[in-house]
Amino acid sequence: MPPIPPPSAAAAGTGPGPAPAPAPLAPPAATAEAAGPPQATTGPAAPPPAATADGTATAGPAVSRTGSGPATAAGASAGAAPAAAPPPAAGAAVSRLRAVAVPLGVLGAVLAGFGYVAAVDPNEPGHYPACPLLYYTGVYCPGCGGLRGAHALAHGQLRTAAGCNAAALAGYAVFAVVWCVWFTRTLRGRRFEPALPRAALYALGALLLAFTVVRNLPFGAVLAP
Repeated sequence: MPPIPPPSAAAAGTGPGPAPAPAPLAPPAATAEAAGPPQATTGPAAPPPAATADGTATAGPAVSRTGSGPATAAGASAGAAPAAAPPPAAGAAVSRLRAVAVPLGVLGAVLAGFGYVAAVDPNEPGHYPACPLLYYTGVYCPGCGGLRGAHALAHGQLRTAAGCNAAALAGYAVFAVVWCVWFTRTLRGRRFEPALPRAALYALGALLLAFTVVRNLPFGAVLAP
């Protein structure tokens, strides 16, 4: 009878003898129930969102638009109302009055000068300085006799004023016309920029030179003061 071979490893596992140890099982996955009750958060709970006027919710308490605290009726009523702007007509009137102050100031200065000359007679020596050209050369300048003419004009003596200095009398008339135009345009809100062309300036200078020469000649004695 042939010998019986020893049993294999597979057979040994199924044969008699002690059974092998079972493999260890994996621990069950941690679940929310195994984690225990939820941890309490620190600090007070956030308040529910406050509803605004348009139905939307805002996070946190209602805050005033003009301050950092909650809006209250007392705070809203305490705000100062903006000052009402002046009407355009009043502003334009004030601007015109300010602009008119310049020609009025010029007129006031001229009238004050005429008043002084009217009160202090330049025909009496010692009140005004003498003309340097007349004092050193004996030649009349274009302005000689102007103060005496202004004194006569202030007292209503037009012919005497013209005999003292006709050019000065013409200058007074031109000033009066120019000032009236200046004041009228300024009062109406228009700009006044008097400007003479170069040819007019040359012509004016030539007239003054001729006036000076003629009044110092024998036949121009009528123009001498």
